[in-house]
Amino acid sequence: MITREDVRELAQFHSNGDAACALSFYFVPRTPQNKSHREEGILIKDLVRNALREAEKNGKDGCARADLERILSVAENLHGNQPRAKAIFACGARNFWREFDLPPQLPATGLFVNRRFHLKPIARLLGAQPRVWIALVDRHKARFFDFRMDEMKEREGLFRTLPFRQGRSDGFAGYQGGHAQRRLQDDALHHFKDVAAHLQSAVEHEAFERLIVGCQDANWRELNFHLHSYVKERLIGRFSADVGKITADEIREHATRILRESLDQRRRAVVQEVLNQAKSNHRGVTGLRRVLRSLELGEVQALLLGENFSHVAMECTNCGHLDVHMVRFCPVCGRETRELEDICDAIIPAAIRRDVELFYVSDEPEFDRAGNIAALLRYRADQSKGTAIPAAS
Repeated sequence: MITREDVRELAQFHSNGDAACALSFYFVPRTPQNKSHREEGILIKDLVRNALREAEKNGKDGCARADLERILSVAENLHGNQPRAKAIFACGARNFWREFDLPPQLPATGLFVNRRFHLKPIARLLGAQPRVWIALVDRHKARFFDFRMDEMKEREGLFRTLPFRQGRSDGFAGYQGGHAQRRLQDDALHHFKDVAAHLQSAVEHEAFERLIVGCQDANWRELNFHLHSYVKERLIGRFSADVGKITADEIREHATRILRESLDQRRRAVVQEVLNQAKSNHRGVTGLRRVLRSLELGEVQALLLGENFSHVAMECTNCGHLDVHMVRFCPVCGRETRELEDICDAIIPAAIRRDVELFYVSDEPEFDRAGNIAALLRYRADQSKGTAIPAAS
């Protein structure tokens, strides 16, 4: 599974010299038309052939050929009926090779040769996905899972041994039965308190950003009563579950649904907030030129991109300044510029390096009219007077 640290490492990579180039390969499994999987092999060979042709045009044949041949060798063992997608990032000149298994929700199989790794598909997949915990809780047991990009990893749980009851009789007038019942209730109360304390400690140690709880409806009220306010702030949903019987696939299905609904809700809220802030000339900007300026000034808290946004731009070969005006020399340092076919190849790595929250937006007419790119700002440098304006929630 790819982590934020892995993506940040990929975003740091940049080749300015002629001896190195960055190759990005994405394989997305599709249902094969026949058992031979020949159409996949033909597609990948065509991609490699086209990449070599482009590399030769740009004088990059030497740096790309060995990596492309290695990618082709790996791709020969990939088939459309496998459950995971595959991403490979390579630069032979710098002895760099990274392989990642990913969920199969990537846009399409593709191969890219450039000065940077092509991170747009991964950025779309990761989006604004937070670190999520799933807590499955009943009256004497709690199981905890890390959940990211449809993968679950179980952590150490909490278990309380049920009290051993001697004899079969409830005693005189049911006294022993009532005592045992009170003991069970008391043990359940302490167990819920332990679970709440464990989750609070995890929040304080930044183990997760969002929480999903699975428990039976009869236990939720008591558990919820003991949860700390910090934990409740991170709770995005709950589903009914029998901890002893629920399967991993059922857990994943519930968690995926709740997380998707939460992300969609947050995305809509951020889009509306950015547009409102931009109209009032406050902590929101729209349009490529204004967003680029805010990125360079370090003002951006969240970046919003239209799903199909793309734009030609110029990049300084020295200081990295990005400009929508097609100029030969950088207006900042005076050095030569080069053309970028897609500004996203530079914007996305910059956003990842600066821990900017990234959202992809679709089916938002007002956002389309605003230029299909916008940013929510931490502050406005041109409006702050010695003190930055607090970031939006």
